[in-house]
Amino acid sequence: MKRRILVLNGPNLGALGTREPSLYGTMSLDEVNRGLEGLGSELACDLEFAQTNHEGILLDTLYAAVGRVDGVLLNPAGFTHTSVALRDAILATRLPVVEVHLSHPASREPFRRQSLISDVVVGSVTGFGPESYALGLRALAGHLRRGPQA
Repeated sequence: MKRRILVLNGPNLGALGTREPSLYGTMSLDEVNRGLEGLGSELACDLEFAQTNHEGILLDTLYAAVGRVDGVLLNPAGFTHTSVALRDAILATRLPVVEVHLSHPASREPFRRQSLISDVVVGSVTGFGPESYALGLRALAGHLRRGPQA
């Protein structure tokens, strides 16, 4: 059975490839997404992609996914450290969410070391650049195959 997964990206990720390439790399978000499409096919997953710089749109996209997708691969970017609303939406939707980050927030500035969502998601993959997305997708697909009790 094919799983449906929303790949949801938060603020500034549309600037990947040009924004602080020494930290985030030179791959664009479109290139990351194209790589995920291939992996999604291998994992029997249909992927849907969205990116926004706006917190409300991020929440609306997450709520609109209920009943349409089986899980969410989420890079909340800066909202990781600031958005109680995003945390509440993850809990309210009851969708399995895997958090991904290109960088490793725990090794960065002190304000980035706290995630308001890490304890309400299935798991987190951080610090592997674009590979964080691939690892997260593999983890989410495996979680969906095993079911929520696993």
